[in-house]
Amino acid sequence: MSDPSASGWGSTRKTGPGAAASPKLLLRRLRQALAAPGDGQERLNQIVTLIAQSMAAEVCSVYLMRGQDTLQLSATEGLKSEAVHEARLKIGEGLVGVIARDGRPVVTAKAREHPEFRYLPETGEERYSSFLGVPIQKLGRTLGVLVVQNERPMSYTEEESEALALVAMVIAEMAEAGTLIPRASDDDSSEDREPVHIQGQGAADGVAIGPAYLHEPKLLLPNPIAEDPLHERTRLREALTRLQTDIDAMLDDDQMDATSEHREVLETYRLFANDRGWVRKLEEFIVSGLTAEAAVDAARTEARLKLRTATDPYLRQRFDDMDDIAQRLMRRLILPNDDDRAMPQDGAILVARALGPGEMMDYPRGTLSGVVLEDGAIGSHAAIVARAMEIPLIVQAKGALRGVETGDSMIVNGDQGHVHIRPREDVISAYEEKISLRAQEKASFAALRALPCRSLDACEVKLYINGGLAADLPSLDESGAEGVGLLRTELHFMLNKTMPTREDQSRFYSHILDKAGDRIVNFRTLDIGSDKVLPYMKQPRENNPALGWRAIRVGLDRPVVLRMQLQALLRAASGRPLRIMFPMVAALAEFEKARGMLLEEVERLDMAAPPTDLKIGAMLETPSLAFAQKRFFELADFISIGGNDLAQFFFAADRTNERTAGRYEVTHPAFLSLIRMIVERCDEAGTELSFCGEAAGRPLDALALAAMGIRAFSMRPASVGPVKRALLAADLTAMRIVAEEAEEARKRVRDALIEHCMESLIPI
Repeated sequence: MSDPSASGWGSTRKTGPGAAASPKLLLRRLRQALAAPGDGQERLNQIVTLIAQSMAAEVCSVYLMRGQDTLQLSATEGLKSEAVHEARLKIGEGLVGVIARDGRPVVTAKAREHPEFRYLPETGEERYSSFLGVPIQKLGRTLGVLVVQNERPMSYTEEESEALALVAMVIAEMAEAGTLIPRASDDDSSEDREPVHIQGQGAADGVAIGPAYLHEPKLLLPNPIAEDPLHERTRLREALTRLQTDIDAMLDDDQMDATSEHREVLETYRLFANDRGWVRKLEEFIVSGLTAEAAVDAARTEARLKLRTATDPYLRQRFDDMDDIAQRLMRRLILPNDDDRAMPQDGAILVARALGPGEMMDYPRGTLSGVVLEDGAIGSHAAIVARAMEIPLIVQAKGALRGVETGDSMIVNGDQGHVHIRPREDVISAYEEKISLRAQEKASFAALRALPCRSLDACEVKLYINGGLAADLPSLDESGAEGVGLLRTELHFMLNKTMPTREDQSRFYSHILDKAGDRIVNFRTLDIGSDKVLPYMKQPRENNPALGWRAIRVGLDRPVVLRMQLQALLRAASGRPLRIMFPMVAALAEFEKARGMLLEEVERLDMAAPPTDLKIGAMLETPSLAFAQKRFFELADFISIGGNDLAQFFFAADRTNERTAGRYEVTHPAFLSLIRMIVERCDEAGTELSFCGEAAGRPLDALALAAMGIRAFSMRPASVGPVKRALLAADLTAMRIVAEEAEEARKRVRDALIEHCMESLIPI
């Protein structure tokens, strides 16, 4: 145990009057100061004075965020008073800016020698050497920075750093509740309610206008400092008991499917609610002087800081579970009688830090018109569900939660990643016009549904949709597609907390076949790895996961999982046609081995009739497979070109990397030559061929690929109409001639095709 005399708490470091106080005593003094009359500025002034006295510090300062990237000196004890509200730093500028940027404490005995030091002459801080600063944070959102300084070079202890962080957490709660933010200066007066534009990453296309709805409603703590720790501990225990009872009741509900993902989520919540280590951490915060709800908030904030740099998807998934149960517990503590949380009004835009597995599906279809996430990824669970539900989604919208309130008007542009909070009327009008044009365009596509997809030169082209959820199937009728060209079976695995059983998989696949009716469904076997990770299956760390242990490689190396899936697919077919394809096959030997496993399972099949017509195919996603032996093309019943990966590997260019995205071009002559070769080899062997990928859903790219001989495409449901309209208006023979002539003349093929489409009135 550390010696108290080594810390500012109880030490003789302070040179002025006043006895040094313990952290608990400081919190009590803060409570008294906050209860006293006065405005936010007066409270802040009292807080910095109390902290300076308690920590025997010559300087204590609070910097608060002003706007999205500026920190303002808002109160100080020890620095020049005239610098208050005048001294400012940008995020990342100086030691204070670095703390705000990184969300981590900075401690140094020689601040002026620190490489990030920035001198502000108006503050008079040049004579202070020792520096300890901690972020003022609320659930990962930086509200400001709390700093103590001393003139003499010295090392602050770990106890002092932890104590200051505890006080910063209390300040964050007060700031969030609006009781500490000082009155803004004239240039800041309307800043918080002004229109805000955020650039994120579009993860699901579309445009939406609607009222904001916070997935995690802002729960303002009445007072984070406890009067009676024993009473707070009792409140915590009672809230935990009520929460556990609620979870048990939901699990015992007769309508709860024993295999549903909702049940698995609740089982996880029950484990967290009963976790002794977590409860012990909450009680430690209460002993330190916090209320029960503040203790829960402090624990989740601490966990968020520890895991903010974690790259392990499993750890991040566990944190999402803990974060959600903490939110539920806080709601029990702050609003004990508020049992039913109202759903948002129809057309709302959901705003959240992140969404865990299945959470989007808790909102009834039609309730949400858009989703904005501060975290998240293009390949996340939320993005998968949003695309299936045709809801525009933006991820990595940093700062979206800052200042937004439920009911604020919002615009989401999933095509370009734009988020507008409280937009001006002219911006709303522009987007309303865009939405209206889209609606008119969609109505025109509906008129094309019943028409055969035949080009002007009589080339028949089949259009299919990509899917992965039961929610995708209604799009078959809505789009007029001829079937499901790619059924991503891994989505069913990704949206479950545990490995789906063979019976669970079989029910899901059978449901898909039932909904599809007589239309074809190409089931792709489990394609995990790279950016698709199962929360319950540990994935090895790889320097280049896109080229690593993924897709069919995982299936062949872990045959138990692949065989179980093949058995489930065969049982689901039960006397119906079945089409199965293997992902990312790179060589004939891999396809032969996987195909052999499937045929073995057919021979072993019991308790179900075999498929009436079994077709076995492969995804051609690697250049090596395009040059495979002739036997591969003869052995495969059908081949689907996985355009995203094939182009990525062909050009050695990551399509998600801004620096290399320009090198990733489907209409490049070299890539079109590769496509022509694959078409010729499939024609020679009499093998079905289709193209699946982002390019399939872009009219110009689809026309170029069709001109090279592709006669089947699989795409997002929303793309079927635009692609079909373009194909109906095009002469594919003429387009091939345009591409070949442009290549011979060393002109950019894409530009030549665009010019031809404009001249021929082909809508692209």
